[in-house]
This record gives sequence, C-alpha cells and structure tokens, in this order.
Amino acid sequence: MAITSEYYFPSSDGKTLIHVNQWTPNDRKIIGVVQIAHGVAEYGGRYAPFARYLCAHGYVVVANDHLGHGLSVIDGAPMVYLGETDGWQHVVDDMEELRRRTARVFPGKPYFLFGHSMGSFLSRTHLIRYPGCLDGCILCGTGHQSPALIAGGKLIADREIRRLGRKSFSVKADKLAFGAYNQHFKPSRTKFDWISANEANVDDYIADPLCGGDTTLGLFRDMLDGLTIITKQSNINKMDKELPVFFIAGDKDPVGDMGKGVEKAYHCFQKAGLRDVTMKLYHGLRHEILNESGKQYVYRDVLDWLEARS
Repeated sequence: MAITSEYYFPSSDGKTLIHVNQWTPNDRKIIGVVQIAHGVAEYGGRYAPFARYLCAHGYVVVANDHLGHGLSVIDGAPMVYLGETDGWQHVVDDMEELRRRTARVFPGKPYFLFGHSMGSFLSRTHLIRYPGCLDGCILCGTGHQSPALIAGGKLIADREIRRLGRKSFSVKADKLAFGAYNQHFKPSRTKFDWISANEANVDDYIADPLCGGDTTLGLFRDMLDGLTIITKQSNINKMDKELPVFFIAGDKDPVGDMGKGVEKAYHCFQKAGLRDVTMKLYHGLRHEILNESGKQYVYRDVLDWLEARS
C-alpha cells in the first residue's frame, strides 16, 4: 500500500507554484527514492500505477508537474508553456529543488531520477547541470537529434514566434515537431497512435483534459535549446562518470527514431566515460512503454535495475 499526498513549492521562475504528487510506502521499509520527470503535454499524476508498483517494493516516488503542465499553471497562463525567458532552465532547476527537498526528508536513501520523453531531455540537462547528486538515472523514450535538425527547427520557431508570439500555437512548428510520428502507423485511428499500440491508453490520453494540449511556440523553442545542450559531447562529458544510467524505449518509438536515436544517445554516454550504462529496446512497443500492454515486463526490468543499485 502507498500513502498518497500532494503539495506545492515555489518555482524558480518566481511566479508559479509547482504541484507535486508523492507516493510513500506505509507497510514496509523504505529502500530508496525515485523522482519522475514527465513528458510534454501530460503531468505527474499519470504515473500513479507505476509509482504504486515501486511503492509496493519499498520506493518513495515523487513527480512534479512541470511549468505549464498539470496543476503547475498560473491562472490565465497558457498550458504547455514554460515561460517568457529561460523556461527550460527553470524546469530543470525546479527538478533539482524537488530533489533537494525530498532528499532532506529521506536522508541517506539512494536517490534515482526517471525521465520520460521531454522529461528524459530535461533529466539529461539535469545530469549536466547538477552532476554527483544522484545514485542513478533511467531515461525512458529518449532520442538524439542532429545539430542540423535542431538548427533548422530554431529557424522555423523563431520565424513563427515573430509572426504569432511565444504563447501561440503554430501548425507549421507542430508538424515539424510531431507531425511525422504518426506516419509510421498508417492507417492511423487517431493523431496520437504513435504514443501507444494500446488503444485504451491512447483514448485515455485524448480524454484527459490535462493531456495532449497544443504545444506553444515558446515551449517548442525552449525544448530546442535543451536539445542543443544535451547533444553536445562536451556537455555530456561533464556528467558524473560513476552514475549508473539505464536507457529504455520501445523499438517502434518514433521519438527515438525506432531505436536508432536511443542507441546514438547511449553511445554518447559511453564515449563520455560513464562506466555503468545499459540499454534495452522493447520489441513492438511505441512511445509510452509504461502504458503499453506489455508494461509489466518494463516495470520488472526497472525494479530489477533499481534494486541492483540500491
């Protein structure tokens, strides 16, 4: 059983209150802590089934809603928007603030970061900015973009921002960022078929009012800045060489270029000299491997990896 709780803390942007979900074991010894960084256009509460599973095996789980997501939104502000300036860095700093707060409550317990999709990109930025403060990191549904693709995306984003503004939605930018994903799954039933082969999961995502909102140009541009940071080998080289890292993804995940982008990121970490880097691609699974029909195998692999390092 898990004790569930919610609270808020001030964001590094100086304006927003960051919403946090926490799941704490109430019937067994606490082994460690897992902090979850969610993806774009979703929120921390979506990870409740996974969190309860980890809780049942002795792990405290915390998951904040990033700026502009879930319940971390100022009244009147747009959803899926990180802010006017330094949005990516504010989100990473908020993740670090949550880590510090949680680590003070559970001192001496192994502390792990789990990042999915955009959350994996944010987690990789965190590993660069704050090396040496974690006991392990799991990167789920990540990828690796070429500098040329990132540069082209910035040109389009900047042009669209001049035309529409940072808080606006752009069909052109959205098509560039996400439009190609569903091309792999024709004929498609919905525009979100790429996230999961599990139709019930796709339908739940679409029906959830806190999921699937239009990505603002500001967030799109901020994410491109983040991708620039995490794809530079000189930045990857700043990571803690003793940090265990586990890459997991579906081999039909277009975010990871059907596994090829995951492998590129994995090799960049190896090149940086990290000594405990492993990778697993799950056959037939798409982007949200924690919500696919075969999720029990993913859950078990994550738990085995955590327990071996706790």
